[in-house]
Amino acid sequence: MHATFSYPKYSFTPSEEQRTGNVRRHPVVIVGAGPVGLTAALDFARKGVPVVVLDAEDTVSVGSRAVCYAKRALEVWDRLGVGQRMIDKGVVWKIGKVFNGDRMVYQFDLLPEPDHKIPAFINLQQYYLEDFLVAQARKSDLIDLRWLSRVISARQEADHVVLQVETPDGVHAVEAGWVIACDGAKSSVRKMLGLEFQGEVFKDRFLIADVVMKADFPAERWFWFDPPFHRKQSALLHMQPDNVWRLDFQLGWDADPEEEKKPERVIPRVQAMLGADTPFELEWVSVYTFQCRRLEQFRHGRILFAGDSAHQVSPFGARGANSGVPDADNLVWKLALVLDGKAPESLLDSYSDERVAAAKENILNSTRSTDFITPKSEMSRVFRDAVLELAVDQPFARSLVNSGRLSTPTTYTDSRLNTPDSDSFAGKMVPGAPATDAPVERDGLSGWLMEALDGRFTVLYAACDGPVPAEVAEALDGLAAGPLPLVWHAVTDRRRGIAGELVDSAGRLRERYDLIPGSVYLIRPDQHIAARWRRFDGAALSAALDRAVGHTVGC
Repeated sequence: MHATFSYPKYSFTPSEEQRTGNVRRHPVVIVGAGPVGLTAALDFARKGVPVVVLDAEDTVSVGSRAVCYAKRALEVWDRLGVGQRMIDKGVVWKIGKVFNGDRMVYQFDLLPEPDHKIPAFINLQQYYLEDFLVAQARKSDLIDLRWLSRVISARQEADHVVLQVETPDGVHAVEAGWVIACDGAKSSVRKMLGLEFQGEVFKDRFLIADVVMKADFPAERWFWFDPPFHRKQSALLHMQPDNVWRLDFQLGWDADPEEEKKPERVIPRVQAMLGADTPFELEWVSVYTFQCRRLEQFRHGRILFAGDSAHQVSPFGARGANSGVPDADNLVWKLALVLDGKAPESLLDSYSDERVAAAKENILNSTRSTDFITPKSEMSRVFRDAVLELAVDQPFARSLVNSGRLSTPTTYTDSRLNTPDSDSFAGKMVPGAPATDAPVERDGLSGWLMEALDGRFTVLYAACDGPVPAEVAEALDGLAAGPLPLVWHAVTDRRRGIAGELVDSAGRLRERYDLIPGSVYLIRPDQHIAARWRRFDGAALSAALDRAVGHTVGC
């Protein structure tokens, strides 16, 4: 098969612990150097927390695997210093087209709003993604990457976890205050704890064929129901960098996975899709089964699960890595505060609560996609086909077409960390919602709101066309000087010389957050809304901040 990527080999170096036999306790050990584990490591380092990352392999993931990354994950990576590199290398897209047979049913735009820094989606092979994350991690003295280090046992004590780690130099012990298991769908840590997934494995199989070719297809997502080249099944086409194209073919449950991966089976399918005269080379081939499963809880004592080790969904909708990265984003700031003695350990239970809710939402959407793509009965198929026919001319039917609802961030509507609204607001920025971006000016330079939401608690005060009252500024300065990592910004309509002001000259911030003079927002370190008010109330803000870090009865 053709190779477009030169896989790096990371050398094994025995740790000081292994060389000397002196066991040292680390605040955090991450098991798995995939996208989720590396994201968590980078975030810990930004917060000043040293972390050890253990990985059983000595290179990045083989094959393009996950290729489709959504705006929210890219915003997290942008905050960690690697997002722009991914965007520059990736294929940026936002248009999707759905076909029934050889006729286009409709097309959709995943980011019709103007004025966002980060695109709706990029396509980028997972090996590039991991390579960029490793390179970024290697810049930090706080991240200890240990390759060829396989965890073979995990034992929880009252205040730490003891891991036995197998390396080329033998087995040694590693102690951790906390362990984050990011070791994938076949998680060995999960098996060591005797934990089982709950959910469903669907009786259908799909072939992934990544092919290298020069083609004039646009940078869009194309999905076919019953295409002329693959009758009574479905197919998908995506562009990747380096002239690599992702093709998916529905196979059916009776297909033999090993047989279907053979070139003599794959090549005729690709030729039928592209045309017999189109030159191409196979880069990577795999067969997968739809699975929608999760752990009941993501926290088990001092071991926390994130990414595929905690939940699995079908690939359609790009909900795998795009739900794993928010796991890390949600967990790291909470654990960092716990380690620093600024939040109770019970705050970590909110990680499980919020991300289990997100997993349920993703699994529900993924299950519905699966049911629509692969109807379970003749009546379901009749309904599906009727919807596809109607959707050509009837916009209402397009909302019923489900070729994989594309990943969107979860709103933690029922989170115990939210302070419920006491005032009336319009728009989507409710407590628990992920913050949406807007162009702003900072220190005379053009920038973005998300750049100001830098991993600390953030207060936005809408000064708009007036000054910040002295008592408001004094109270906010007091909070910023307090024990919790917090910064505040005045939102103004033009430059007023206020320290840290965000100038909303385009009006997008006021529009998207329904700001009027005196409005206040409290935003969490993971850029989710914690609370909002129509007028400043120092006591209410302090109470909301306490609630957001778990200092509330019942938290």
